[in-house]
Amino acid sequence: MSLRELTILGCGSQQHTRERNHNAYLLRWKTEGFLFDPGEATQRQFIFAKIAPTAVTRIFVSHFHGDHCLGLGAMILRLNLDKVPQPIHIYYPESGKRYFDNLRYSSIYTQTITIVEHPVKVSKEMSLVDETEDFLIYGAMLNHGIDCVGWRIQEKDTRKCVQSKLKEKGVHGPMVKELLEKGVIVTQYGRVDIDDVSYVKPGDSVAVVIDTLKCSQAVELSKNAKLLLIESTYLDEEKELAESYKHMTATQAASIAKEAQVEKMVMTHFSARYSDQTLFEQEARGIFHNSHAAEDLKRFTF
Repeated sequence: MSLRELTILGCGSQQHTRERNHNAYLLRWKTEGFLFDPGEATQRQFIFAKIAPTAVTRIFVSHFHGDHCLGLGAMILRLNLDKVPQPIHIYYPESGKRYFDNLRYSSIYTQTITIVEHPVKVSKEMSLVDETEDFLIYGAMLNHGIDCVGWRIQEKDTRKCVQSKLKEKGVHGPMVKELLEKGVIVTQYGRVDIDDVSYVKPGDSVAVVIDTLKCSQAVELSKNAKLLLIESTYLDEEKELAESYKHMTATQAASIAKEAQVEKMVMTHFSARYSDQTLFEQEARGIFHNSHAAEDLKRFTF
């Protein structure tokens, strides 16, 4: 199986703490490195995580509050310095184009890489943003008071051949490729349809929901996800504060995970007022058992 891993490069919110950097999350899956919300010092966190920044292929900015984007300019500089050969795709809310340009061109440098911009204009309904060889990328507008996009990375369905059935039908060697391309071939045993010897494996998905109030679009993005990375800025005792700043509590995040029937939930974006994130796990697990609190440099497989 190819690498399927989420690395937490930072799990704090507006303020750094001694233990938490600003937001930054690297999802490595197949040949892609999806970097979400590179806050300040993201480039340095790669060093501590012992991951080469060249692993990044796509960068997502949910919105342009500083803790979610101030590391973007430095990441672009680093990727230029490393002269990465692959195009770097960058997705961000269309309304934040001015802020994106300010970050991209905030200092003097020589551009050595190809940057492909994706200014995203989405509604509250989940819609397709981009398509790659292996993935479908969806977005939906969250409820944060400013344009803020939640993401869903959906692996495409794949067809898997059953070796015993191929042998039974006399399909071997180049015939397998021909069958996959044409859908039907004729062997010494007669006509063979592709469904006779294979099945379709549904693709898995990962959802990223940061920063928002609890909303229906967060549930839609998360539906049946293998992994949900979700903001959980406050504990439930501070739910009025969460409401006023348009954030969620651990209880609300867990209720989304339960309703969406996700497999694993990772909470993040913790307020600096909390030093012990295990309190978030304790609160969330009363609703959704497979709940985990992010920690800087911690890795989650799926």
